[in-house]
Amino acid sequence: MSQTFSKIIPVTSSIPTSCVDYVHPWTDSCLQAICGLYLYCMFDSLRVYGTVYMLTLLMKGRIPTKDDIKKTLYGIVQSTAFLSGTGFGYSLFLCSLRRLLGHFNILTVSAMPAFLASVFSILIERPSRRTLLALYVSNVATETVWNMAKSRNWVHNIRYGDVAIYSVSMALLLTYFKGGYHKNSDSMFRVLRFVVGPYEEKDYSTRSSQAGGFYRQHVQNNPNDGSRNRSGSWQARNKKNIVLHVVNQMLRVYKKLVYKIKCCDRHIACPHPFSCLYYTLAGAGKMFSIGLGIQISLKLVLNIKRIFQSPRNLKSILFKREMLNLASFLGAYSGLFRASLCILRRIRGKDSPSHALPAGLLAGLAFTRYPDTTVALYVMWKAAQITYNLGIDKGVFPKVPGFTEFLYCFSTAILFHAAILEPTNLRPSYWKFLHSISGGRIACMSRIPLDVWGLDTSESLKKVLAQTKTVPVVYF
Repeated sequence: MSQTFSKIIPVTSSIPTSCVDYVHPWTDSCLQAICGLYLYCMFDSLRVYGTVYMLTLLMKGRIPTKDDIKKTLYGIVQSTAFLSGTGFGYSLFLCSLRRLLGHFNILTVSAMPAFLASVFSILIERPSRRTLLALYVSNVATETVWNMAKSRNWVHNIRYGDVAIYSVSMALLLTYFKGGYHKNSDSMFRVLRFVVGPYEEKDYSTRSSQAGGFYRQHVQNNPNDGSRNRSGSWQARNKKNIVLHVVNQMLRVYKKLVYKIKCCDRHIACPHPFSCLYYTLAGAGKMFSIGLGIQISLKLVLNIKRIFQSPRNLKSILFKREMLNLASFLGAYSGLFRASLCILRRIRGKDSPSHALPAGLLAGLAFTRYPDTTVALYVMWKAAQITYNLGIDKGVFPKVPGFTEFLYCFSTAILFHAAILEPTNLRPSYWKFLHSISGGRIACMSRIPLDVWGLDTSESLKKVLAQTKTVPVVYF
């Protein structure tokens, strides 16, 4: 019980620690520490954003124009100024608040300096990127707050909790998508259109059954179209080459099977062409293939060194059960969603945007094949953002000026607070990012004066350094 209450720290609780003892023990000069962090942040930010923007430019798949190059260079400079400004402001406000108040307290050791630094730095970044940044840090901050509460035994992990979050959030987004609210052109709806197909959009242009009827008539009039050989010589060669003949026969059987599946029953309320069975299987097969291709590509890229060292490693890398996790998740999600909608249309005799809610909840069960807390939280925050924007458009919610910027600053303050006082509750990837962007300074800040608050801060830092294989060294 005493340990639990030791983690509930009054805001007024302060420590008479100097900047040298806590913030920058590697130098006695505040100015030198601030400038050193700013310069390193600037060069590392330039490296990060230079790579990101150049890859984005190359992914357009065309020769860049002068305007493209100018926008890319301007974006690199602006984003570099934003990220390096955060590091500069954080160090500046740490030392400034210490000199102003004469001590550190639970807020000024990290959270408040990070919040103030973020207020100024986020205004440097382009408005179009602020929402994306706010969603990202809110995602990580949500997980961090949960870990902080769990470490205090206030909450406990819920089995399949991430699946529930993902299912509810995706069901909400799919309802918006099917109801035609995606006309706001949010990037999330482009992803949904790719996964579940364009036929579920509101008032899709090819709702008639003409395509299916024409195909059915064409198959009936040409029953042997897929099995006819082009010439007698081609048939003779097939008999000589038994392997080619078997392959040709298999393709003919496959084509006939596809014909029959396409010509199965389709309900009049269904907006897709061909049969409901074909619609379901086609979506599941497409996404399964894409998921498998992504998984194989990632494995090959991440293990390219091992493959070059010994090609025999290729078998152990690719032939694993987990290689099918992403593929089975994407395939099952698309298939379950499409099948559920077709069943609901048959039961009710009509199509409705409300069908996407139960269909999305059922399809969300596929997330058990590839559970990921980061993805679940991102979808949750994305659903919250789109719901809020739709509420503003309909006059349900008031528009709060600067809410995106405030959310970013508040979430960043939580992350920096956790990085200093209880880094074991921080996502390891974010700790590595802070360690890299600060040149190791985040690990060199002395945690010994902070142990008085009973959070085992020094031990927590040692665990994180060992877990993430980072070192407390200042890189200049």
